Amino acid sequence: MKKKYLKIFSIVAGIVLLLFVFANFGLNFWLKHHLPNYIKSQSEYVVTYKTLDVDLGTGTVFSTGITINNKNPDRTDKIGLQGTVDTLSVARLGFYDMVFNKTINISDLKLASPNLNIILPKSSDKKGRTNKNEFAFKNITINNGNIQVYQSTKQKAFSVRDLNLRVENLQMNDDSMQNELPFTFDHYTVNGKNLFVRPDNIYAFTAKYMSTKEDQISVKELAVIPLLSYQNFKRFYPEKRNLFDFKSSEMEFKNIALKDNRINLQKVRFENPELKMFTTNVKSPEKKKNFPYDVQLDDVLLNNAKINIVKPNGSPLFSAGNLTLNINQLVMNEETAKGNIPFQYNDFKIVGKQINYVSNSENVKAGAVSISPKWADFRNISVNPTVSTSDQTLLDFTVQNVNLKIKEWNFRNRKLKLNIENILVYGLNGKIVGAEHPKTKKPNFEGVSFPLIIKNVNLKNSNLTYSKGNQPIILKDLNANVQNIQWDESRGKSTVPFTIGFYSLSSRNFKYETKFYHLSASLLKWNKNAAQISDFAMKPKVSRAQFIRMIPTEKDLYTITANQISMKGNWDFISARPFLKASQVTLGEVNANIFRSKIPKDDLSEKPLYSKLLRSIKFPLLIENLDLKNSVLTYEEDTKKSDGPGTLTFNRFNMNVKNINSGKMKGNSSVVPIAINCLFMNASPMNVKWTFNTADLTDSFSISGNVGDLPAARINPFIEPYLKIRATGFISDLLFSFKGNREGLTGSLKMKHENLKISVLKKDGEKNTVLSAVANIFVKSNSGNYPESVEIEKVERDKTKSFFNLFWRGIEQGLKKTLIGKNAPKTEKTIKETIGNTKSALEENKKVLKQTKLEVAEKTGLIKEKVQQTKEKIKEKTDFEKIFKKKPRS
Repeated sequence: MKKKYLKIFSIVAGIVLLLFVFANFGLNFWLKHHLPNYIKSQSEYVVTYKTLDVDLGTGTVFSTGITINNKNPDRTDKIGLQGTVDTLSVARLGFYDMVFNKTINISDLKLASPNLNIILPKSSDKKGRTNKNEFAFKNITINNGNIQVYQSTKQKAFSVRDLNLRVENLQMNDDSMQNELPFTFDHYTVNGKNLFVRPDNIYAFTAKYMSTKEDQISVKELAVIPLLSYQNFKRFYPEKRNLFDFKSSEMEFKNIALKDNRINLQKVRFENPELKMFTTNVKSPEKKKNFPYDVQLDDVLLNNAKINIVKPNGSPLFSAGNLTLNINQLVMNEETAKGNIPFQYNDFKIVGKQINYVSNSENVKAGAVSISPKWADFRNISVNPTVSTSDQTLLDFTVQNVNLKIKEWNFRNRKLKLNIENILVYGLNGKIVGAEHPKTKKPNFEGVSFPLIIKNVNLKNSNLTYSKGNQPIILKDLNANVQNIQWDESRGKSTVPFTIGFYSLSSRNFKYETKFYHLSASLLKWNKNAAQISDFAMKPKVSRAQFIRMIPTEKDLYTITANQISMKGNWDFISARPFLKASQVTLGEVNANIFRSKIPKDDLSEKPLYSKLLRSIKFPLLIENLDLKNSVLTYEEDTKKSDGPGTLTFNRFNMNVKNINSGKMKGNSSVVPIAINCLFMNASPMNVKWTFNTADLTDSFSISGNVGDLPAARINPFIEPYLKIRATGFISDLLFSFKGNREGLTGSLKMKHENLKISVLKKDGEKNTVLSAVANIFVKSNSGNYPESVEIEKVERDKTKSFFNLFWRGIEQGLKKTLIGKNAPKTEKTIKETIGNTKSALEENKKVLKQTKLEVAEKTGLIKEKVQQTKEKIKEKTDFEKIFKKKPRS
């Protein structure tokens, strides 16, 4: 029974095998004689070949001498093919899918010496159309191929010569699949020459040679070439921002991996890349929310790169030469695309030379640059302004070295996270020019992750000039240190958005120039808790005569020197809430000269008292103790009628002031006591006690003191030049005590004096005896042993004058009452009238005497004339007699 079934099975198998052989033979016979006509009739192509062998069992197709052409070359809705293929080899062709599913499924496709021109069909405008892949190739091999691909417009899109390609496990994706690559593969090898790719109408990619070795692709002489000029780019693509021109002598990458939407490359290297980028004025488009791929580049190296970025007007914006950039594990995906920098990195290093950046107002150059996430180093930096004036600060300096040590530098949640350990700026030399009318812009910290921290900043061995309004500050041998700079979210929107833990500054040969003064110091030291200034000088830039011509109204001219100025305490002048709290301020050996001329017009603006001046300071201020030691104060004043300035001097001047305050520091007294002792006119001891309260809105004050053992002649340098009065005698004691406020003062004055007399001077400085005698009639020359105090009735304050004007008027009223009596105003009027009458009488006598002299001279002249006439008559007579005189006889 079994033999029977085995026999039947063998017969059936034999018949099937025989049929398969006949079918295979018949198919090959049909393909050889009828396939070209069938293809021609059923497709858009005309195909011929020399040989064709098909094996239905294995799905193998082998053909040689193939030619292919378009039946209708002008048709654009179908792909166009034209060319030849020496050998075509297909393994495991799926005949069933080809017949019933109309798809070509091939395990291995091999093309030998293909020389093909491919014309892509015109893209369909139908929306929602999905194209199913009609071809499926698992493995593709091309040997010695020359392929050119054209758009439907006959523009070349791709070409390559001498192509040798091997791709394994190629998988194609449908067009309908979003966020995935159109194909993936496992392994590849490729070699080719003269590669050309034109993805659009703006750029073309070219390469001279491309090869693969051990999974590493090498591309020689790669270039990205713009296909149109910069002007045409702006004209035809006004929405695009940048135009690129790029080339590299060699590009390499290894182990390319494509899967789903992931692209992974290793060891990406560009050798001698050169990038030129043309910018436009187009605003940056909004960032795309979706980036369809996940790209990871494990190592990226740009070796010896050159970069040149050009502004819209054609001038340079940025350039770099000999630039080497190495980035490790660079990642780009949907998440990173949302940030300010559209990628992340694990590590990087940038080394370059000849770096140049040109802004709208500055040209910045660096001879050498080295940057990584942990440090940055810049050498031979120069910053030069490209404009003469700007609404922004202009920099003009050089720096030998800038070095940064970085603790953290990355982006978190698309915001910059920065923590710098140390910044060193060494050898800065140059100037900073402040803008005259700066444009204020609110700082934008949207891209910053707070807190932003800089632990330490050092400026060493520098020389810096800061100038604004032609008033330069010169800091030579400058060294500075700033610690613990921090920006936090709460201060991000304030005017000064950062805080400082500690700072210090030192400079030698400090200089500062204002409109009228040269300020200088041999040494300047300043930090958060102490300050020191040595050999300070404030000297006028102009002469007194020039100063008088330059000022529209009365103003003091100062000449000040100080051997030493020091301050201790705590203060902050750069934060949003400045304050000053000093425990001690000391000024040693100050020599101050104050000159005021009464020639310019009066300054009629209101002069606040010192309590109001302190109260008007906007920030909390407190100086617990101020000492002015062993100093000299000179005040000089002249008028239109004076012969030079009158002078007051205060020698051995010592002053102590406590509690100088602005009334804004809580928990501290607002009363300011002042104690002064000195030698008045370098001869007489003088002591003053002065008190006021900055919190008192009436500006009340009290001032008292005394001057002793004063020879009256000592005040002559002040009163002689413009009062034309000289004093003699002795003032053994002068005591005063005043109280007042912003409206005026009252008080008392007592003076003990002996032999006090005045001399009225002539224009030539000589004593006018008559007027002096008249004046001294009214002056009380001796006070006696026990002089009485005189009451100072209210002296109304001239609010256009200073406090010292009010104080002097109180002294003046007391002196008048002491010297000419309590009814001083009436007596003073009498003295002036008497002196005036005496002067008038003297002037009248002078006129009479002068007239008499003229009359005498006139009479004398007449007498001389008559005598002369008589002499001439006598002479004429004598001459006549001589002519007619008889001669004597011999």
